[in-house]
Amino acid sequence: MDSEELLAFLAAVGHAQRIRIISELASGQLYVSELARRLGVSRPLLYMHLERMEKAGLVVGRLELSDDGKALKYFELAPFDVRLTVDTITAAARKTPSRETDEAAGTEETREAGRTGDDEQHSAKGTP
Repeated sequence: MDSEELLAFLAAVGHAQRIRIISELASGQLYVSELARRLGVSRPLLYMHLERMEKAGLVVGRLELSDDGKALKYFELAPFDVRLTVDTITAAARKTPSRETDEAAGTEETREAGRTGDDEQHSAKGTP
């Protein structure tokens, strides 16, 4: 697990509603309307939480047609086992994608270029 995956996981479980969703789905798959009723939340709010959890790999969603032709979106837990220790965190930090470092360097270069451009503009206008 790299640092991005670890952060996505922690963000996905770092909310009380998402903990409740995991608890409800632990007994098996549920369709969104039923899950929303059990949790006492709106479907749009539930979808927001489920989307974040799906991106982190905690849940899997799929559409099924009911006998009367309605599309039902079911969600179930994906198998996961994460142990958070100092070793887990340091291993994730070592696996940080290099593009993250490249992006940070690019951002710094952009800032430097912007400052240089600003300095030149001020000098040309005779302002400090």
